[in-house]
Amino acid sequence: MDANMPKENSPIAELRKIMCQLRAPEGGCAWDIEQDFHSIAPYTIEEAYEVADAIECNDMDGLKDELGDLLFQVVFHARMAEEKKLFDFDDVVRAISQKMISRHPHVFGAENFRTAEEQTRAWEEHKEKERSAKSITPPSALDGVSKGMPALIRAVKLQKRAARVGFDWPDTVQVIDKLNEEMQELSEELVQANQLQDNKAKIEEEFGDMMFVYANLARHLEIDPENALRAANNKFERRFKKIEECLEKQKKNIKEQTLEDLDELWNKAKEEERA
Repeated sequence: MDANMPKENSPIAELRKIMCQLRAPEGGCAWDIEQDFHSIAPYTIEEAYEVADAIECNDMDGLKDELGDLLFQVVFHARMAEEKKLFDFDDVVRAISQKMISRHPHVFGAENFRTAEEQTRAWEEHKEKERSAKSITPPSALDGVSKGMPALIRAVKLQKRAARVGFDWPDTVQVIDKLNEEMQELSEELVQANQLQDNKAKIEEEFGDMMFVYANLARHLEIDPENALRAANNKFERRFKKIEECLEKQKKNIKEQTLEDLDELWNKAKEEERA
C-alpha cells in the first residue's frame, strides 16, 4: 500500500484512495498515470463551466454530480503535487481555511460587522496586500489577474483593477464613444483588406480592441458579459432548434432552404418566444 494513502474512512479519504490507485505505477490506469498539471488543466476549466451550467439550468441533481467532478480535479492536482513532494490535499485544505479566516476578520476576529459592499472592498485590499508581500518585482495594480481565465472575464477584471487607481472613463457615454471609434477602425481595416488581399493580423487586432471595449461597456452597465453572452448563446440555440423542428414537421431539408426562408422561420420563432 502507498505510504501516503489516506488512512481514515471519510468520503473524501475514499476519493483520495481512488486517486492514489488510479495513479499507481502498478495496477493503475495508463491514462491517469500519463497526465500532468498542464494536461489536466483544460479538464479543470471544463468542469468549472459544467458546474455553472448546472446552476443556470437549476439542475440540482446535475449540480451534485458536477461538483463531484470538479472536486475530483482538485484531488487529481493535489495527488500529482504530492507525488512530486510539493504539497498534498491536506495542505490545500489548510491553506484555503487559513485564507478564509484571515480575509474575514469581521467573522473570525475582533472587527465589526461589514456590509457585503464593505467586505468586497476589504477583500480586494487584503488580496492586494498578499500579492505585494509575495511579489519580488515592483507591484502593479494588475498583478494576480490570471492569464488562464476566459479572455472576456479577464478583460473585465483588468479594467476593474485599472479603475480602482483612477484609470477609467467617468461615464458610460464615453465608453460607447470609444466603442464606436473601435468599430470604425475595424471597418477601415476591412476596407483596406479588400484592397490589399492580406491584412488578417491587423483585423484581428482591431477586433480584439473592439471586444475589450465591449467588456468595458458591460462593466459600466454592471452586466456580467460572460453571463450575457451565455444567455445569448442559449437563446440562439432555442430559436435555431425551433427552425429545425418546423422544417422536420414539413419534411424539408434545412440545407435546401434559402437564407430568406430560414430568416422568416427565425422571425417566427422569435415572435412565438416573445408571445
